[in-house]
Amino acid sequence: MKIKLLIVVKTYPTLTTNYEESVCTAGITEEGKWIRIYPVQFRKLNYSKQYKKYDWVEIDIERHHQDFRPESYRPLRIDAGIEILNSIDTKNKWQARKEFVLKNVYDDFDNLIKEAKEENLWKSIAVFKPYKFKDFIITEYDNKTWDKKKLDKLKQLKIFEEQIKPVDKIPYKFVYIFEDIKKKVHRLMAEDWELYEFFRKSEAKFRTRKELYDYVKKRFFDELALKRDLYFILGTTRIHHIKSKNPFIIIGLFYPPKVNSVQEKLF
Repeated sequence: MKIKLLIVVKTYPTLTTNYEESVCTAGITEEGKWIRIYPVQFRKLNYSKQYKKYDWVEIDIERHHQDFRPESYRPLRIDAGIEILNSIDTKNKWQARKEFVLKNVYDDFDNLIKEAKEENLWKSIAVFKPYKFKDFIITEYDNKTWDKKKLDKLKQLKIFEEQIKPVDKIPYKFVYIFEDIKKKVHRLMAEDWELYEFFRKSEAKFRTRKELYDYVKKRFFDELALKRDLYFILGTTRIHHIKSKNPFIIIGLFYPPKVNSVQEKLF
């Protein structure tokens, strides 16, 4: 089926044996329904079809029958049948974007987990507003490169294709620590493409890890969490949705300017 979708989330590409290099995309329909599209071989798309966040697109999709989560769909063909229509700008403090993204916002994390675990709901994408931001932590993984078996498999699969160099692996974990409306403290990992790209492009600017970490934290904590009106777009992974006590990670960041006055909130 062909749907119209406002792209809100793109996660950083991952390397998989089945789908090569894939991106998870999420967006909202005109009716306010969240849709997850996976896999999308984003860097293989024609440049004219490489959508950005807050693009309205038309896309051919079908239910992902191997995924029980109700928001999960997959493209009908490799180019995803994508047509980019137009974009939503940031005028009036992101007002047009907020009308779609902030239709249903959670602030109680326990309530969100409850809906994620209910069999008639299986809630797997949600917008969450932290009550208080406490910290942003960067840690380094031991494994700094993609799995060799996956790389070898991809080389076999692409014998007769134009070679595309795999995207750089970012061997770091980015974690927000925050309180919800009940003042319970939570830690969530962030996999937003913008965050990963910012980190990757910043690495060459600094001689020490501390300088790099401080620079990234200044952007994604001091500026976005403390000075702007930051919301998390949360998503679950299929493998952890049922078994994990907390299956959510941050798949996107939504950060309009803060509304400072009562008059602005009303109008």
